[in-house]
Amino acid sequence: MTGICVESSNLMKISAIHCRRHKPHNCVTSLLSSSSSFSSSSLPWISPLKLTKPAEPKLDPPPDISVSPTEARRKQKFISHESAINLIKREKDPQHALKIFNLVSEQKGFNHNNATYATILQKLAQCKKFQAIDRVLHQMTYETCKFHEGIFINLMKHYSKYSLNEKVLQTFFSIQPFVREKPSPKAISTCLNLLVDSNQVDLARQLLLHAKRSLTHRPNVCIFNILVKHHCKNGDLDSAFEVVKEMRNSKSSYPNIITYSTLMDGLCRNGRLKEAFELFEEMVSRDRIVPDPLTYNVLINGFCRGGKPDRARNVIEFMKNNGCRPNVINYSALLNGLCKEGKLQDAKEVFAEMKSSGLKPDTFSYTTLINFFCRNGQIDEAIELLKGMKENECRADTVTFNVILGGLCREGRYEEALDMLEKLPHQGVYLNKGMADAAATALFGLVEMGFQPGLDSWELLIELICRDRKLLLCKHLGAD
Repeated sequence: MTGICVESSNLMKISAIHCRRHKPHNCVTSLLSSSSSFSSSSLPWISPLKLTKPAEPKLDPPPDISVSPTEARRKQKFISHESAINLIKREKDPQHALKIFNLVSEQKGFNHNNATYATILQKLAQCKKFQAIDRVLHQMTYETCKFHEGIFINLMKHYSKYSLNEKVLQTFFSIQPFVREKPSPKAISTCLNLLVDSNQVDLARQLLLHAKRSLTHRPNVCIFNILVKHHCKNGDLDSAFEVVKEMRNSKSSYPNIITYSTLMDGLCRNGRLKEAFELFEEMVSRDRIVPDPLTYNVLINGFCRGGKPDRARNVIEFMKNNGCRPNVINYSALLNGLCKEGKLQDAKEVFAEMKSSGLKPDTFSYTTLINFFCRNGQIDEAIELLKGMKENECRADTVTFNVILGGLCREGRYEEALDMLEKLPHQGVYLNKGMADAAATALFGLVEMGFQPGLDSWELLIELICRDRKLLLCKHLGAD
């Protein structure tokens, strides 16, 4: 009897819920009638269906889906090393990137590897967070994964970029403890080159002494070339040639095209052009090294710098006769030398030769000729050349426009200068200091000639002056 009562009670509850969901007005009526029937009898009301149909098995209640925060974190999607790397790379804020780096390590079964450490160190170095880098490096000492020296080579480059030269050497010394291998020749040459380029002679000497005492690698051609470059840069050519002599005596390296090009450049910069050309001939005849366009360019620049563009032009002819096709850099260097010596006709011929050989003149080539025209009062030819740049899809830069604007102002063509200035922002050209000077010259020139420039022209000048922070000049304009 008790079982029947419970079953009847449950059925009534389910009926009531069903009624409430689907037919509220019928629900109230049925509940009231059920209640009166139940109270008028000592036995509970039993549906006839219950007597004729066997009871269906009772369904288990739905499982409890509430979980603790710890279990919820476990059920979240596992972040792989690749996903963590992508998240760190996309994050602009270095602090947030470091937070991601730390959070993913809390996952069960996740351990940072060389790639994830390399990524976070690169992010922190780019943002100049050097104290955070020290903390990450300290954390790396507790890791068991295999590290590669590429991490430390990259860090050395960042430290050198911000003139932290002692950190460059410290990072090199930390390679062996972390990588558990001696630094490679690449790591040695990278560190040495960074120190030499920063003129850190004492630190470079410490590195070389350490390499000689503790490392098994013999100096390779790259290390010798860095030393040659260092001595040439400081004008100590005798020491540079001593290094080359040591290269020849060593069994691990021999002078290559970079060695010769560096020496030739050092000789040219010291006005020793004859010796530079003799060294060039020695390179070809003695060591059978075939020169490339960059090596030839050392001679072209050397002769042009020495006021001998005709000799430089002979180098171009020598290149063509010996199967080395001159490139845009070679022709641009020759153009610059000819223009400096005032040889306009020769410069035009070289420019035409460059185009006829299938090469596309670059911005430097065009600007070199435009500057020459402007300096010689041939402003119309300069403007035609500027139009030619646009037709040949060669974008003029701020230097090009500064040259043209200066030429227009010197010729008293102030209205044309202002017209060009007003159009430049619409062409995506950033207005700089030289343009502010040109605008001021043009406006005051027009005033002196009796013209009254429009309001837009004065607004343009004030904008340029304020952008260049020439506030005293701006105040002077306001007073006038």
